[in-house]
Amino acid sequence: MADQDKHARIMERIRVVQGDITKMKVDAIVNAANPWLSPGGGVSGAIHRAAGPALAEESSTLGGCPTGEARITGGHDLPACHVIHTVGPVWHGGDQGEDGMLASCYRNSLALAADHGIETIAFPAISTGVYGFPAERAARIAVDAIYEHLASHTLPKRVDLVAFGAEAEDLLASALAQKAESA
Repeated sequence: MADQDKHARIMERIRVVQGDITKMKVDAIVNAANPWLSPGGGVSGAIHRAAGPALAEESSTLGGCPTGEARITGGHDLPACHVIHTVGPVWHGGDQGEDGMLASCYRNSLALAADHGIETIAFPAISTGVYGFPAERAARIAVDAIYEHLASHTLPKRVDLVAFGAEAEDLLASALAQKAESA
């Protein structure tokens, strides 16, 4: 029974929300960044536009970010106080370590958040846009990596998986429901 209670407490800390990550009122949002941490397209472009030019200026001082790692900056003009930048893997068919690299994005972002006392964090669907990672597979990896972190850490207290659209929301909700049933 204690294991089921622990499982339920962990699951309560993860939620799926549909919306615009740049408008999330959380301590930190995660940017699906490129290795140079420069403004790009998709989620990264939207975050940089909403945060203003100071985000690009601060990001340029960090020396980039290898795939699977994470870096932190201020939130600038965003509602979030911080942006955690992580570089997801480009999908090459699944036999080049993509799953492990994607899981590392979540693990390293959450570890960095915990190190900075961040209580609430919002993630986009990392690598599922132009990097081509299959969205359903990415959703399962995200949920598993987040669950693993929360099982042994008190921070963050809440993790939001932000879906941009109903299809992404359904995939994330399904992955979360499968994890909930695995107790």
